[in-house]
Amino acid sequence: MSATRDLLTRLAAAYGVDASYWSFGGERVQVPSETLVDVLAALGVDATTDEAARQAIEDAELEPWRSVLPEVTVLRENMEQSIQIHVPHGYGVTVDAELESGGPAWHISQIDDFTEPRLVDGHLVGQASFILPSNLPLGCHTLHARVTKPGGDEVTGTDMAPLIVVPRRLASPKERGVDGWGVQSQLYSIRSAQSWGIGDAADLTELGSFFGSRGAQFILINPVHSAQVAGHMAESPYLPVTRRFFNPIYIRPEDIREVAYLPPEERGLVERLGLAPKAASTRNTLIDRDALWAAKKAALDVIYRQPRSAARQRSFERFRRREGAGLENFAYWCALTEAYPEAFPAGFENPQAPAAQANRSAYADRIDFYAWLQWIVDAQFHAAQVQARKSGMGIGVMGDLAVGVHPAGADTWMMPEAFATGVSVGAPPDMYNQQGQDWSQPPFNPRALRRLHYRPVRDMVRTVMRNVGALRIDHVMGFFRLWWIPAGHSPADGTYVHYDQEAMMGVLLLEAQRAGVTLVGEDLGNVEPSVRQFLSERGVLGTSVMLFEQTDSGFKIPEQYREDTLTTVDTHDLPPAAGYLAGTHVELRERLGLLVEPVETVLARTREEKERLEAALRIQGLLGEDPTDREIVLAMHQFIARTPAQLKAIAVTDAVGERRVQNQPGTDQEYPNWRVPLADADGHVVLLEDFPSNGPLNALLDAYRSEQSPSTAE
Repeated sequence: MSATRDLLTRLAAAYGVDASYWSFGGERVQVPSETLVDVLAALGVDATTDEAARQAIEDAELEPWRSVLPEVTVLRENMEQSIQIHVPHGYGVTVDAELESGGPAWHISQIDDFTEPRLVDGHLVGQASFILPSNLPLGCHTLHARVTKPGGDEVTGTDMAPLIVVPRRLASPKERGVDGWGVQSQLYSIRSAQSWGIGDAADLTELGSFFGSRGAQFILINPVHSAQVAGHMAESPYLPVTRRFFNPIYIRPEDIREVAYLPPEERGLVERLGLAPKAASTRNTLIDRDALWAAKKAALDVIYRQPRSAARQRSFERFRRREGAGLENFAYWCALTEAYPEAFPAGFENPQAPAAQANRSAYADRIDFYAWLQWIVDAQFHAAQVQARKSGMGIGVMGDLAVGVHPAGADTWMMPEAFATGVSVGAPPDMYNQQGQDWSQPPFNPRALRRLHYRPVRDMVRTVMRNVGALRIDHVMGFFRLWWIPAGHSPADGTYVHYDQEAMMGVLLLEAQRAGVTLVGEDLGNVEPSVRQFLSERGVLGTSVMLFEQTDSGFKIPEQYREDTLTTVDTHDLPPAAGYLAGTHVELRERLGLLVEPVETVLARTREEKERLEAALRIQGLLGEDPTDREIVLAMHQFIARTPAQLKAIAVTDAVGERRVQNQPGTDQEYPNWRVPLADADGHVVLLEDFPSNGPLNALLDAYRSEQSPSTAE
């Protein structure tokens, strides 16, 4: 059952749900009523009858009148902003701001407000307005309101709520003195002779040193959020169990200080545990995270039990105090997952559940172990960033923030109140994914985020930004709106749910300003022009991909690219350039049943696109007649070097000639997503030790650098 369409449309608008939307092809699509009812239910809104819909619309209108202060106020620095206070009609109110840094409270001045009082739940409520001054400092402050009786000073009640003052705009990379190129890679796929079968923090340190010595300003890696620590570890770095903490699979065991003091027997055990994983690094076989993590975890357990020096122990304890309850609860979730890999017992539904609280001490040792893992991996990623900067990189490591988390992961266990249930996040159909996408991730509930004062977002990004110089926000539209898909529906039957972009982006910018981090928003696909304008005004770079930068008349010329972007030739969701030119992506999608058009039609369109690409490169004087695919790849990178984009990235897969796609959207087990190790065009493994002498890689770097603008060339 559902309310009538007119009421349903009004109700959806009141709660930020789109009843219709513009498709990728420019058509206006009406969202099915069943979808609207299910999405509103996930927001805690009943839309099953006309009566329920009318009541929910009234509740939305009255919500601000039912509390004295707004739940949370986000203010841009150097801007005045009025806020509305609601008190019983005829009562007085004064407002002060308590600063995050302490010191005297700031008096907030009242301004005229002639809004008529309103009957709310049987009581007459009045509205008063106050003006927040433009010179409030950045930070998370607190508003205090004191309500007084009519005609007197007697205080009848007080209220308090957060006031978050955020930057108007971040400084751009160019304004920070960085205007150049970098590389992008899937960290797990780039191994060395000492890797335990998967790229790790030590390999990242080497990557930063190698590319920094050749003039690169950054190295963009995949998300390194934590995955499952027991049972099967999800392959996708974009489906983590938490976005706040890191995956300990990226630890290099031998780089932990205590290894040097292990007794011979324990040291020998660690070495033996590493033999098979290290041998796997030399083979072009799919990465087996479960096997590799089992060996590495066993070695880490041995190292963990080696006594630490007093200074090291104090450092570990400071780390735990700094990370607080978030780390302790995550470590507890890890310990429980280890003990109950299939499902937690009754009473352990969240950290506050009765059995979870009563039995926490029984898991103290394993909680300590998993907290220790976070201390170690944090330190090793910190060392990688320090080395990258010392090697000459202006930015260093560029991290990647995934759009969501695993539905049965740590985040949903630690703070279930922050997530919507009965829905998942994805994307509507587009030209590259014609059936749409379902990412199997629960979305943040925008109403809950406001009640929680955006603390889940603030805590998450503060940790992610700690050891990087820049952060890429995957699907940055998620800070504006997300495509929600009700359970049991196809991705095409979803709709957009809107978030408070001023608050979401504001807290992101505040933490970035504090950390000195550049932000890059992945704004590909069905993105409204107003979003790109918003990002540009706030100092957040967008994303341009050469293969997507086309018009009806062909590929854009370099001068038509946006300046405030990170520009690349391709992405991890497309085949590397060599595979694209060979048409392997079409063959793969046809084999997996992902095409909705005849394969001949798609192949013909792909050949036409390649011809347009070659024509665009010839116009630039970068390509001759009858070129080889490798010559086209070099020319494509020379092409993006000519764009005005502040940052450009070269994919390591393109540099070495890899053809295999890292991830095929729309698949799960049908394709080995996120398990492909780095190899060259002939299928030979490329290790980090090979980079200095790798001919294709160095030829591409030379070709790119030959086209750098004078301001960035060395």
